[in-house]
Amino acid sequence: MNTARSLPWLIAAAALAGALGLFLGQRWYAADDAPATRAALVYPVPRALEDFALQRPDGSALTLADWRGRWNLVFIGFTHCPDVCPQTLAVFRDLERAWPADAGALPGLYFVSVDPERDEPALLADYARYFSPTIVAATAGHEALLPFTRQLGMIYLRDPPEGEDYTVDHSAHLAIVDPDGRLVALVRPPLRVDAIVHDLRLLAGRGA
Repeated sequence: MNTARSLPWLIAAAALAGALGLFLGQRWYAADDAPATRAALVYPVPRALEDFALQRPDGSALTLADWRGRWNLVFIGFTHCPDVCPQTLAVFRDLERAWPADAGALPGLYFVSVDPERDEPALLADYARYFSPTIVAATAGHEALLPFTRQLGMIYLRDPPEGEDYTVDHSAHLAIVDPDGRLVALVRPPLRVDAIVHDLRLLAGRGA
């Protein structure tokens, strides 16, 4: 199968998954016991995630097991991104600096490249490290990235699908994954550090 040619069709399925996720998050807000979040759209029931296998720049694997035991923020993008990606990783950097000492461990901060053709390990590592050495970068082939992004309610699309001069359109929201490895909420732009800190503390306190 030619991944580049088939990608738009696969993305359509991912878009449906993402839309469903937003719908469920909005349903939570209609409930009487909805958490008073400032930015996060919270799922009425946390969504269990299937295991995945991505690769960090040092060659080691990133799997669902790495997300267990702590709260996590996940963002997808690519190093050639002109605006959304550097702005979001700057939010990760500022979140790390602003994280309250009494709030427990800093959430895991993950940047997953959906442009594996250009984002070679050294480039990906340097890009994430520029913002903070705490940010964990990873990528994989599209056969692994497509189901990974879909289950997080995210989509991406290479445009145009062929040739070397292209961009990658992708979701700009963050996924919040709880210590049990479940998708709990989505945070849509504009991303505000104070709101993200508030919502993570709130969700952790509720035992989401």
